Amino acid sequence: MAKPLALTSGEPAGIGPDIALEAWRRRGELDLPPFYLLGDRAFFAERAKILGLSVELTDASPEEASAAFASALPVVATGEIATAQPGQPDDSSASAALASIRQAVDHVRQGRAGAVVTNPIAKSVLYRAGFRHPGHTEFLAELAADGGKLPQPVMMLWSPALAVVPVTIHLSLREALAQLSTELIVTTARIAATDLKAHFGLAHPRLALSGLNPHAGEDGSLGREDIEIVAPAVDILRQEGIDARGPLPADTMFHAAARKSYDCAICMYHDQALIPIKTIAFEDAVNVTLGLPFIRTSPDHGTAFDIAGTGKANPSSLAAALRLAARMAATRPA
Repeated sequence: MAKPLALTSGEPAGIGPDIALEAWRRRGELDLPPFYLLGDRAFFAERAKILGLSVELTDASPEEASAAFASALPVVATGEIATAQPGQPDDSSASAALASIRQAVDHVRQGRAGAVVTNPIAKSVLYRAGFRHPGHTEFLAELAADGGKLPQPVMMLWSPALAVVPVTIHLSLREALAQLSTELIVTTARIAATDLKAHFGLAHPRLALSGLNPHAGEDGSLGREDIEIVAPAVDILRQEGIDARGPLPADTMFHAAARKSYDCAICMYHDQALIPIKTIAFEDAVNVTLGLPFIRTSPDHGTAFDIAGTGKANPSSLAAALRLAARMAATRPA
């Protein structure tokens, strides 16, 4: 039997608990693999009551979760009590969210779970509690450190219609431009190609690299970065046998016909990658962290405090994240 997926609580005051409960309730309809929820069972029971959902919850260990999943949502306690009301983070929020992430990673690395699936966190809440990472991706890299050596995490947003990887992620545009380098582009694209081969069944992944400037710089008339930074990266990748092309004008990369010509778009900064995929596949896009020694996926949306506890949250992206995590976990050695 495949190992269950470890699902984190996310920010307790957000929609993470809502979509976890609703996803389990619709597990058959959504064709979900077995998963367990990490956190405070009493809190999840109260949220189900607020939502008016009939969800059976049961305390379980990771090893018991798959057998229990058909009749009850397995909950693995983290030892942290959550008390936040919907839309109102409190002093318990940060510790509850972080404990569930740490424990999920521990379970996967111990071989007790197949993959980590993370519900959305509220970075502003974590920052107030002393969290020092820009986001989930960087925190997971720290948790994955082996002998003090940090892996290079790469964020990919995946959907059946489009997959994108931003080379620079949680940075201001000014900082992103300062940090962009040929070396960073090459490293990011290598990791993307490796994981696309390993976990997505692509023997020869096709990468399309966007230009940084409008029209990929117009032969230098709109900036020389595409000539001096991006084009050399494409040359290096091709010399290594990776099917890479570019720099391509970003404004013509994402229409339907263009998307058929590549498997993943490597983009130079956050919004260049995320705007198209959130436009094309907002409800079923999945955030995947590449380059880690374990599989991690996440819904491609935030905490949505304004609709937490109302029953309006859509579990589609979480369902897609769970299905993709199970698919990727099936490619890993037992």
